[in-house]
Amino acid sequence: MDDFFAQIEETRQNIDKISESVTETKRLHSVILSAPLPEQKTKDELENLTLEIKKAANSVRSRLKSMEQSIEQDSIQSSADLRIRKSQHSVLARKFVDVMTKYNEAQVDFRERSKGRIQRQLEITGKSTTDDELEEMLESGNPSIFTSGIINDSQISRQALSEIESRHRDIVRLESSLKELHDMFLDIAMLVENQGEVTDNIEINVMKAVEHVEKARVETTKAVKYQSKARKKMIIIIVVVIILLAIIALIIGLSVGLKH
Repeated sequence: MDDFFAQIEETRQNIDKISESVTETKRLHSVILSAPLPEQKTKDELENLTLEIKKAANSVRSRLKSMEQSIEQDSIQSSADLRIRKSQHSVLARKFVDVMTKYNEAQVDFRERSKGRIQRQLEITGKSTTDDELEEMLESGNPSIFTSGIINDSQISRQALSEIESRHRDIVRLESSLKELHDMFLDIAMLVENQGEVTDNIEINVMKAVEHVEKARVETTKAVKYQSKARKKMIIIIVVVIILLAIIALIIGLSVGLKH
């Protein structure tokens, strides 16, 4: 079990690193989209980060599949150990899917916003295009379908043309990444589906535990309030008794004094 938990911890750390890289990817996307002609250095950083995420994601996927096979083949472990292994594996698989889903969403968003910039630059040059026509240009990999007629003798047209070609190259590079992500999703989706029932049972048990804890907290609060009220009543009774005893003692003392 120690070796298994060591693998779990290592895989969890790798998923966390991917999550951090996804956050950095979003930042670089914003930098690239905010500049008409982004610096090549920024694009290179994004390219390197994309490769790092791809490498790390493939490593995590392989590790999760290996762990799943190990769980299925190890029949000598107790049912309790088996449940623990399956639940830990399932939690990690779900976490991995969540992180990669966010990465996929970031990539798709970057593609759409880059496409929007291309469309606006085409409009500046007098080339109005529909969304379908723009998709045709992107799929063909040839921006000259629309840029061939752009006049190069004005500063605005030259700048617009440069940005169109730059954004188009960004999208072409992105397409390959999106296809790889799609294939990876099909693979890791099976991991989550296979472990779905285990995870659902865990979530139900956790919810029940939370409910029990909440009920216990409420009951404890009531008990504390009850004890607090009882304690206050006892203190009041003791004070009253002391006062009564003092009054009785005073009366007796006065009576004895008068007799003498």
